[in-house]
Amino acid sequence: MPPRKSPTARQRRVGTELRKMREHAGLTLAEAATLLGTDRTTISNTESGRFGVSRERVRAWASHYACPDASYIDALASMAEERISGWWEDYRGDLSGGALDLSELEHHAVALRSVQIMHMPGLLQSEEYARAVFAEAVPPLEPATLRRRLSHRLRRRDVLDRPTPPTCTFLIHEAALRMEFGGRGVARTQRAYLLKEMERDNVEVRVIPFGAGFPNAGSSTLYAYGPVPQLDTVQTDTPTGPAFLDADTRLANYRAVLDRTQERALTPAKSFDFVHKLTHQA
Repeated sequence: MPPRKSPTARQRRVGTELRKMREHAGLTLAEAATLLGTDRTTISNTESGRFGVSRERVRAWASHYACPDASYIDALASMAEERISGWWEDYRGDLSGGALDLSELEHHAVALRSVQIMHMPGLLQSEEYARAVFAEAVPPLEPATLRRRLSHRLRRRDVLDRPTPPTCTFLIHEAALRMEFGGRGVARTQRAYLLKEMERDNVEVRVIPFGAGFPNAGSSTLYAYGPVPQLDTVQTDTPTGPAFLDADTRLANYRAVLDRTQERALTPAKSFDFVHKLTHQA
């Protein structure tokens, strides 16, 4: 099987987990190659995501590494076996790999929790609002590029309409609610759209008012929960695109920050009243 030219974040994650498993077993690449009856290059390419790996091989390697967590092994084996080509592949070549990886992350997440400071969460953006946000790009987007990015942004929202959608908690700072991308009319329409989305059973919105303080470091954050805690992922925004984090310590730290942020946010009921009042201000 030829190596992948550009493995996705999810494909790289399978390899990363196999590397963690090997390192937890205290094995070097050379020792693992001897144990598995293969060569160091194959293991290295698999751990980097350049080589695919079957469900059976994941289980075999986990057995040789003496991994005791059956639920983790089952989840990782299922993750390796996936052969789906998601809707986001329609945009490959037009959008960055990071944007497509984000769509795939949202698609597979069991639950999502995010904190947003300056913008509405992507999954809760109206078409007019999303267009206004993209209009702020520097340099300005070409019309065709703008249409593709807008189309992708709107299709991401479909995850909320699946038969078994992820449970979503959105922590939205008051600053994001008051930002008027596209002008006052677009902002008001966006807040009205948000109120409608807040009525979903799988969506919880909590507003972080200015007076609550803010333990977050200052960047928007998405925490995607996997089928087991070891497969959780954090996505943060950077000037060059989405960044994906999965180190155990980083995951624990982001969970703690999100917990503290949520403790300071308004309840869902008070948040609805807050957005409603802001929407109907003169």
